Amino acid sequence: MNNFHKTLLSPTATIREALKIIDSGAMKIALVVDGNQKLLGTLTDGDVRRAILNGCGLDSSIQDVYYKSPTTCGINDSKEKILQLAVAHKLYQIPVIDDEGRIVSIAEVDDLLRPIHRKNKVVLMAGGLGSRLSPLTDTTPKPMLHVGNKPILETIIENFAKYGYTEIIISVNYKSHIIEEYFGDGERFGVEITYIHETKRMGTAGALSLMRDHLSEPFFVMNGDLLTNINFEHMHDYHLSHDAIATMAVREYDFQVPYGVVNVLDGKIVSIEEKPTHRFFVSAGIYMLSPDVLPNIPEDQFFDMPTLFEKLISERHNAVSFPIREYWLDIGRMSDYERANSEYSGVFD
Repeated sequence: MNNFHKTLLSPTATIREALKIIDSGAMKIALVVDGNQKLLGTLTDGDVRRAILNGCGLDSSIQDVYYKSPTTCGINDSKEKILQLAVAHKLYQIPVIDDEGRIVSIAEVDDLLRPIHRKNKVVLMAGGLGSRLSPLTDTTPKPMLHVGNKPILETIIENFAKYGYTEIIISVNYKSHIIEEYFGDGERFGVEITYIHETKRMGTAGALSLMRDHLSEPFFVMNGDLLTNINFEHMHDYHLSHDAIATMAVREYDFQVPYGVVNVLDGKIVSIEEKPTHRFFVSAGIYMLSPDVLPNIPEDQFFDMPTLFEKLISERHNAVSFPIREYWLDIGRMSDYERANSEYSGVFD
């Protein structure tokens, strides 16, 4: 992850201060931010040169010098989309911002084009019964059901590998031999796979107690029945930039009440809302956790991820949400499975 914090600059800074940042960093750029780290603009060596040629001194303010409409990308933008932006605007670096406009990282074209191996582990939960998809899951574990032309789990592994996350741990139980025979050690898929066998249902967090020795760096946990094309690198950056112990990917969910809602106070009608829509954030089944969470997980017990987050929150640890707006589908029911097959080629091919 690039250390973008060294490039941050206040809008009240001088050209001299800007030059120190630009010259001292390998990225040769300064990011102008407000007190909440919201991106206001960018400043390059070229901007400074033009300012000096126009009569500005080294102690002049950068207020009228920095570029106030920079090209940016969002935390959910794919590697391909960022590269397209870079080519279209002839840029070598693009600031990555969250939904509030705060800087999260800097996407560098060289990094996007260079094969990267990241040592952070990816834990995939693939031990469930998938009973709601019976009879398809009577003989096949749900993560091995084909969507498009391959198992769901293969698409998940390919997406992580695309961002350099190639050290995979798969937690298995139901018909685990089918998963192990298909993926083997992962070499055929360009990854390295380790299997952890659950002998009983342990929940999305409980299984982590079986792999403590494998998890020394921040790591991903993801359900093995999800299809998504989120940018995992940006989620990693987000987790680090927020100094979080745990990050949960969340998805906005809308629910419309099919009736007029009557608001009553002491028996009197105070207002009527016709078919109001309520919006919630729901867990997307994708997490990034720091190793510091592991002592909070009991040994050899059922323990799910919501319980882990509730425990961390109650102990005032920094647990944050990572909103996703890219494609995401939890394949829990037959209608989801049919939808996934109809949409797959338009999203992943």
